[in-house]
Amino acid sequence: MLSYRHSYHAGNHADVVKHLVQVAIVDYLLQKDKPFCYHDSHAGAGLYSLLAEQAQKTGEYAGGIGKLWQYQATSPALAHYIALIKQLNPDGELAFYPGSPKIAAMLLRNGDSIQATELHPTDYPILASQFARRRHSRIEHMDAWAGFKAMLPPLHKRGLVLIDPPYELKTEYQDVVVGLQSAYQRFPQATYAIWYPVIERAAVEAFISAIVATGIKDQLRIEYCPQPDKAGFGMTGSGMLVINPPYTLAADIKQALAELSPLLSAEGEFQVHQLVTE
Repeated sequence: MLSYRHSYHAGNHADVVKHLVQVAIVDYLLQKDKPFCYHDSHAGAGLYSLLAEQAQKTGEYAGGIGKLWQYQATSPALAHYIALIKQLNPDGELAFYPGSPKIAAMLLRNGDSIQATELHPTDYPILASQFARRRHSRIEHMDAWAGFKAMLPPLHKRGLVLIDPPYELKTEYQDVVVGLQSAYQRFPQATYAIWYPVIERAAVEAFISAIVATGIKDQLRIEYCPQPDKAGFGMTGSGMLVINPPYTLAADIKQALAELSPLLSAEGEFQVHQLVTE
């Protein structure tokens, strides 16, 4: 099933949280001179026009980056994230929003490597064209889980693996658990950032419990919900489960979400806590 297109949802509140965490992790990895690898499991098209028909049809970005991009943030992670969006929109009009591989490309150094897989037949060539001239990049028209087997471990011994499927099918939750275990066996020293939607609270908690039950150590849960849980309402929030997080991440994200939450919603709530210790 390949109906999902991120172009309808780019820049929404879930993207804000996902990319805020991504930027904070990458910033930490950049502090060392040694190169690292960024691997994106469900990479999408890489860059999205917010003026295009798909984004205008849903208008989801208006409740996410649309409320933030001209804001002068004080927390470093949030300020850097917003600065990247401004960099893509230098004329003062919010016209473009970067996907996670584009954010990685904006941040990584020439010696760092980028790997990405995308299965959608329309999005893949758009993504691949953006990396055609970049050294140390490998963009494959491949299933995410096959990509783990084909591309992990990378040459670099440090890295970030971002896992963010659309969860269109109920089986994708179990696929993530199995795929994570496969990737972790190959590349245990990497940081893993797993995105998840908050739609049904019971399903979310069951998913988190299944990842905890893998026995993988050092798991940090980050979640932001602009709306309270409400059955049948749709996605009321989202989260990131981070394995092997930078030791600074919990404090950095707490500070950023405390600043971010009231900007997006008067009802917003967030949580940041360690699920499994090192």
